[in-house]
Amino acid sequence: MGLISGLLTLPLAPVRGTVWLAERIQEQAEAELYDEDAIRARLMELDEAREAGEIGEEEATQAEDELLERLIAARALRADRTHGGIDQQ
Repeated sequence: MGLISGLLTLPLAPVRGTVWLAERIQEQAEAELYDEDAIRARLMELDEAREAGEIGEEEATQAEDELLERLIAARALRADRTHGGIDQQ
């Protein structure tokens, strides 16, 4: 970036910083949402809670379905990154 373009775009620096920060937060949130180990751990917790009678069968089934959808999405996302040559793991 040249001196002139740098000076002309200087007022946009706070906006660019905010956008950059929002992108990093989104990346972190997606990483946590699609963490396969965390999803598997939560599935095990649900199973234990169901066996202990802490939650009902219908509630456990619904939660399991949501977690399995996240697990499938995580694996698809990882496959896309791997096949796209952007494997970040």
